[in-house]
Amino acid sequence: MRHFDEGTLISVLTTQPLDRALDYKAPEGGCFEGAFVEVPLGPRKVLGVVWGQGEGGYALSKVRSVIRVLDAVPMRAKMHAFLERAAEYTLTPMPAMLRLATRSPGLGDPPSMRKVYRRGTTEAPDRWTEARRKVVAVLDEYGGLAFTLKEVSEQAGVSTSVVKGLVAQGVVSEEESPRDLPYPRLDPGQSAFDLTDEQTTAADALKTGVASRSYGTTLLKGVTGSGKTEVYLEAVAACLEAGRQALVLLPEIALTAEFLTRVEARFGARPVEWHSGVTMTERRRAWKMVGEGSAQLIVGARSALFLPFDDLGLIVVDEEHDTSYKQEDGVLYNARDMAVLRASLCKAQVVLASATPSLESWANAEAGKYNRVTLTSRFGDAVLPEMRAIDMRAEALPSNRWISDTLARAVRTRIEAGEQALLFLNRRGYAPVTICRACGHQIGCDHCDARMVEHRFQRRLMCHQCGETKPIPHACPSCEAEDRLAPVGPGIERMAEEVAALFPEAKVEVLSSDLFGSARALKARIEAIAAGEADIIIGTQIVAKGHNFPLLTLVGVIDADLGLQGSDLRAAERTFQLMRQVAGRAGRAEKPGTALMQTFQPEHPVIRAILSGDEEDFWRAEAEERRHAGVPPYGRMAGIVLSSPDVQAVFDVGKALAARSEPLRRIGAQVFGPAAAPIARVRGRHRVRLLIKADKTAPLQPAISAWIAQIRLPANLRLSVDIDPQSFL
Repeated sequence: MRHFDEGTLISVLTTQPLDRALDYKAPEGGCFEGAFVEVPLGPRKVLGVVWGQGEGGYALSKVRSVIRVLDAVPMRAKMHAFLERAAEYTLTPMPAMLRLATRSPGLGDPPSMRKVYRRGTTEAPDRWTEARRKVVAVLDEYGGLAFTLKEVSEQAGVSTSVVKGLVAQGVVSEEESPRDLPYPRLDPGQSAFDLTDEQTTAADALKTGVASRSYGTTLLKGVTGSGKTEVYLEAVAACLEAGRQALVLLPEIALTAEFLTRVEARFGARPVEWHSGVTMTERRRAWKMVGEGSAQLIVGARSALFLPFDDLGLIVVDEEHDTSYKQEDGVLYNARDMAVLRASLCKAQVVLASATPSLESWANAEAGKYNRVTLTSRFGDAVLPEMRAIDMRAEALPSNRWISDTLARAVRTRIEAGEQALLFLNRRGYAPVTICRACGHQIGCDHCDARMVEHRFQRRLMCHQCGETKPIPHACPSCEAEDRLAPVGPGIERMAEEVAALFPEAKVEVLSSDLFGSARALKARIEAIAAGEADIIIGTQIVAKGHNFPLLTLVGVIDADLGLQGSDLRAAERTFQLMRQVAGRAGRAEKPGTALMQTFQPEHPVIRAILSGDEEDFWRAEAEERRHAGVPPYGRMAGIVLSSPDVQAVFDVGKALAARSEPLRRIGAQVFGPAAAPIARVRGRHRVRLLIKADKTAPLQPAISAWIAQIRLPANLRLSVDIDPQSFL
């Protein structure tokens, strides 16, 4: 790590949207390469990192000095290299990459004591008020985490005097605390799980990789309920024993509660959390302790990849096929791929865990680039569910019904036996379209070209593209006819109405991310359901992700065909993954499970593959189709999205790009478009897409950079490049 003496010309990369690093003079006492610094930029003070030697070429007397060096561990060379390589791959400007790596408040604050607030020992105040209830609810919801006075008052939406009043009565405790306490040590030797022979063999293979202290990626493929978590936690234990740090990425915050409990049982202490549900106080502490090496195991969302690890030895990507690992706004990256890149730079192991891996990971394992470890049996007495199709062509259902008689009979049988049934529908809200029966008008979003979805529980229409909501109108906005608006198609809330009519005696629980104000509230409901507080669960994708319901023995998929249509090249793969994951929720304890799929296409190859359970046959057939078409993972693709309030401007720029595609043609790439995006307007901005397709070995990024550099963009037009697009909206 180079040291620069006072007055030396240094290059500082800031988090501001500039096209280059800036030159400054090193401050009094000098600074090291990688140091976090505060520098002047115009009239402002901004955060930056010392990136290297300054370029010079002008009078040193005109160069401004660094204001101060922040009290934070300098950025290590491995992190520097990771950000540069990730920026190069995703074609992202470096300042945007640096912003991902500095998502911690108060980086430059000096160490000091400060007051923090938690739930106190007194159960209730002398009298309850609405404001007091809000404060207690927030502190209870976050389960003992520390808040600053400002944080707890803002979260509860009350004044600080309300919090202080509860402190005086002991309902809230006020403590003097060092700003950034180290985390409790995890004990890798404590209470190891009793593994089966198959699990032990798998765990030994992963531990051997960790012990090598070299890079390697392993696909850990195991049927749902086979104990993949217990297996990879043994690799985590080996990593901690070696004195290195481990990172476990989860696709949903709602999964963290159950996972943290398992980690605590295995290692005797809770790991570090990093996701949007963590308070800013805890986020600052996590960032600092990870950098100092005082945090051993981090459990988090995809952004945890950009934490300043001291010595990262293992990255686990759980449910690696999950689409939420792809960031679809801002910096467009896939956390699964970036995990592999980061591990390769710091000689760490990667474990990609899934019951239904992505075709990319399956293909890399088939080609020998990744190791592969497979678990074929469910843990303990649990057996895989029996899977059957219900041919909806043979079911005589009225037009306003979605649950077939066959499925209804199966649900009733399970309820009478004291067991649980899950009805799965991959549509949030009440109905996907609201139509006027007088004029045919479909209610759309005012800011997008998407249809608004009725959410009857909230009595509002919602755009699932931009989040805009508005009350459900009594009259048609187009023809003004009253009481002629009708919901079309089933949504999860409409399904709840049908279930209540069919099974009036049953306790019904609806699980959808829309219906819970916070991740912790959702986790609390999941725990209650697992304890038996529901007979019938109605759920969207969220129920497919790693939850364990011991009493659940029947899964009914309402519309298994949804997703098989459309132009998405991953449609078959995603349908296959989702159906297998949902079916895997059934029969995870000692009771055998059944999965019934309602379909109008029982002969479809994907439906047949799901029912047969021959996953390898499905992957091989899907791989052959993709190879023949020259698309990922056997070819390369990139999406270009142009957006502007001016529809003519986006098409003009799109046509200009298409006309100047020589840099892409030189590498043998094809350019398709410009064409209006499937959702052609979002938040008032018109969107046009171009798609680039190239051979697997083509140098795509340099060619795209040269291509878009030819065009000068108008001020209000945005261009984003999506390497390896997952979504084509």
